[in-house]
Amino acid sequence: MTPSVISVNVGRPEPHEWAGIRRTAIHKTPVLEPVLVSTLGLTGDQVADTKHHGGIDQAVYAFAREDLDRWEELLGQPLVNGHFGENLTTLGIDVNEAEVGERWRVGSTIFEVASVRIPCNDFKGWLGATGYDNRGWVKRFTAEGRPGPYLRVVEEGLLQTGDELEVVHRPGHGVTVSTMFRALTTDHALLPLLLRVGRLPAQARRRAEEYVAGTAS
Repeated sequence: MTPSVISVNVGRPEPHEWAGIRRTAIHKTPVLEPVLVSTLGLTGDQVADTKHHGGIDQAVYAFAREDLDRWEELLGQPLVNGHFGENLTTLGIDVNEAEVGERWRVGSTIFEVASVRIPCNDFKGWLGATGYDNRGWVKRFTAEGRPGPYLRVVEEGLLQTGDELEVVHRPGHGVTVSTMFRALTTDHALLPLLLRVGRLPAQARRRAEEYVAGTAS
């Protein structure tokens, strides 16, 4: 199967009492027409909580249809593309085994795997509000260890639903999306591995350096 993007999803901030700042843009809906991608994300997509989300290192969020299918089994209910707040729903590629720094071409856009999604209470609130069992959601999502990557935009361009996803560069250091997620959440002993990544986001690099300094002292 050729890896591809089977849904392109965008959303704008909406008011919700359960959201941390009383509004969130986690509700994404598919768009079929070509979408322009800039360094801050997809045209038509916005971020509500700019303190904790968005920016160059979190411009676009990808999640695999295969992982949505897994959560359908665990939750006992269907999940439409975009329901986890992802901008790109992928098929045919294990996005969690992508290396941090790996580059993808989708349409005329080139992305770089930059960071990982850390689950928050807004995610939990969204699932509850849409009829899913969200008890212990942050812990359950974390335990799966398959968060999907945030992407930075290396070359702006156009993309649309159905475009192939081509891996055009793999750094070779072995630090995958799942490795980074575990290092930042459940297995801090993995933090030193993050220092292999050349363009590691500043907050993750700081945590890794602090851990190394702490264990060395």
